[in-house]
Amino acid sequence: MRLLFHWLLSALSLLLVSHFVPGFHVSGIYAALIAAVFIGLVNGTLGMLLKIITLPLGLLSFGIFFLVVNALMLELVSSFLKGFTIEGFWPAFWGACILALLNMLVRSVMKQDRPSQE
Repeated sequence: MRLLFHWLLSALSLLLVSHFVPGFHVSGIYAALIAAVFIGLVNGTLGMLLKIITLPLGLLSFGIFFLVVNALMLELVSSFLKGFTIEGFWPAFWGACILALLNMLVRSVMKQDRPSQE
């Protein structure tokens, strides 16, 4: 149930970002749901590998470079999904920044929902 809730919140986050970042487009809720799945899969596989490889650069930049990796992953997903398009690197970068903030907020809310383990 938590996974389904997180998936829905991720899709809603994509829709929210598409309203605030010029060049970041999601055609509707269906496209957002599909994009959320693919972004999760790509970030969990290729994105994680790239973050491990670029760990020294990420540490030197205090984590800013990981936003670049996330932006590249967003662009990769947008290249093969209809209804989810990103027009260039900067919309992908700003979209990755906002998505990271929204993801932190979602994780914070979901942690508060969890009953304490005593």
